Amino acid sequence: MMGDEAILPTEIAKQVIDPHAYGEWHGLLDTFDRLREEAPVAKVVPEVEGLFEPFWLVTRYDDVMRISKDNATFLNNPKPVVFSFADAIEFSRAATGSNMLVDSLVVFDAPIHPKYRKLTQDWFMPRNLARIEGEIRELAHRTVDRMIAAGPEFDFVKEVAGPYPLRVVMQILGVPPEDEPRMQMLTQQLFGGQDKDLSGSGMDQMTPEQVVQIVAGAVKTFEDYFAQLAEDRRAKPTEDVASVIANATVDGQPLPPRDMAGYYIIVATAGHDTTSASTAGAMQALAHDPEQWARVRTDRSLLPGIVEEAIRWTSPVQHFMRTAAEDVEVGGQQIRAGDWMMINYVAANHDPAQFDNPRRFDAARSPNRHLAFGAGAHQCLGLHLARLEMRILFETLLDRIENVEPAGEAQRATSTFVGGLKSVPIKISPA
Repeated sequence: MMGDEAILPTEIAKQVIDPHAYGEWHGLLDTFDRLREEAPVAKVVPEVEGLFEPFWLVTRYDDVMRISKDNATFLNNPKPVVFSFADAIEFSRAATGSNMLVDSLVVFDAPIHPKYRKLTQDWFMPRNLARIEGEIRELAHRTVDRMIAAGPEFDFVKEVAGPYPLRVVMQILGVPPEDEPRMQMLTQQLFGGQDKDLSGSGMDQMTPEQVVQIVAGAVKTFEDYFAQLAEDRRAKPTEDVASVIANATVDGQPLPPRDMAGYYIIVATAGHDTTSASTAGAMQALAHDPEQWARVRTDRSLLPGIVEEAIRWTSPVQHFMRTAAEDVEVGGQQIRAGDWMMINYVAANHDPAQFDNPRRFDAARSPNRHLAFGAGAHQCLGLHLARLEMRILFETLLDRIENVEPAGEAQRATSTFVGGLKSVPIKISPA
């Protein structure tokens, strides 16, 4: 550390933004453990000037919670809300006039954000979701049917954790099953471009500018697709969330086309990729802990704890960026107005000051006030849907699978933003 500001050494700074570090995971958690003790708020400076704008890394739970809840002091705009290299931001500005390729709920601040969020908030509340619980349960049974047919050894991500949440979200958006592979591919180009197995397009070998060009292409394809869907839902509205977005008005005006497209994209992509990661994390943990699997088969009151712990333990959304609106002190460091900050959820959700033995998967962990859904005004819109999907799926799995065990080494995605397990080989014994 140097001077009055805590500045991270180059090797540690590289690790914080290296997608491969998030793929290796345990070494990264070791680094965050040290930083929480020695420099809980520290500046990350690029090795090469101009590569990216310096930012403050925030690793302690209490600090991340404070920033997440104070949306007046810590803004989503005007800088990117996800870590980005300078040339990628420049490309985005030239292509869209915005720092982000997608303008969505994630990007907006008040007063726009609460108005946009209110449009679909009731739809995603438990009372409304109860209407589709039967459809989700039917889908869970069909998914487990296919899983058992693929067994006894298979990749849980490929057979279950990937397709199941994807189908749930596509159903609520009114996207037909034949378009799901396309939606999955576009989502991986949007979120998984740093991982060669997920992007499927050699993006891991590209420069940041080349990657953002591929991502921009995916965004354009999404926009064209959902523009047509919105047109259909305006002509023939149904009870799905696509109809709510298509026919929404704010201050008496319909949503601008770019904002409407961003709304569809965030529901379509974040709505399944993050749940997929948490579902895979739960199975990975339970496959390595047969006693916990047997316990929850007998005592289903533990199931909500398994769901919540999987979400914390996995932390699929690994960070967001904020911009200080004014001079403020955080974690002993003086943050200036305009400074860029990374609130790292992986670090916060593994803070031993908040979670006893945080690397252990503990279905009985209580309280479990994790930050995987964020907090405050920007808390995840779909958190009730994610919990419902996971609960129903694991109820079905526990009914129909007697034993589960690892059948190989699980692999984690190499991604700095949305991450998680991309492969979980398991072996099952049906009940």
